[in-house]
Amino acid sequence: MAEEKKVDEVEELQEEETAEAAEDIEETENQEAESSEESEEPEADAKIDKKAKKDKKDEKIEELSDKVKRQMAEFENFRKRSEKEKTQMYEIGAKSIIEKILPVVDNFERGLVGMEESEDPFAQGMQMIYKQMMTSLAEAGVSPIEAVGKEFDPEFHNAVMHVEDEAFGENEVVEELQKGYMYRDSVVRHSMVKVAN
Repeated sequence: MAEEKKVDEVEELQEEETAEAAEDIEETENQEAESSEESEEPEADAKIDKKAKKDKKDEKIEELSDKVKRQMAEFENFRKRSEKEKTQMYEIGAKSIIEKILPVVDNFERGLVGMEESEDPFAQGMQMIYKQMMTSLAEAGVSPIEAVGKEFDPEFHNAVMHVEDEAFGENEVVEELQKGYMYRDSVVRHSMVKVAN
């Protein structure tokens, strides 16, 4: 009998140990399930955070790209404006110098009147200098305005005298009192003219 009691006790102990082990296993499984659920939530949160971070990064990239494009456009406009201003300044400077040279040209022309066929070396030297100066002005883009025989044009001519003469057409330039000149496409000095009818 004592042996049966011992066997019963051993069996009871084994049953208790088995029950405890089963309970421990259940608890472990429950804990693992809870921890997996918790770990799934941070993963979802992490995905949302990554998306938000990506969106913020994309916005920042777009903002910086836009800034760069704007600055490049501003620089391009500045460069074009600078070139235009430089060209205008060059034109204004050139016109200013030409205006100062034209009275010298007028004096040369007055001095050479009647000396065209002269054998005098001084007169020939003056004619050569005048031709050289006119060639240099032509190379620089300066050209005289044609007036005599043309119809009066206020863009190019400045009428200082008026004459009635049936031999000429209406608004025809009869005489040029002072030569006008153009620098490229703009008038430096208008021609002073006498206009008929």
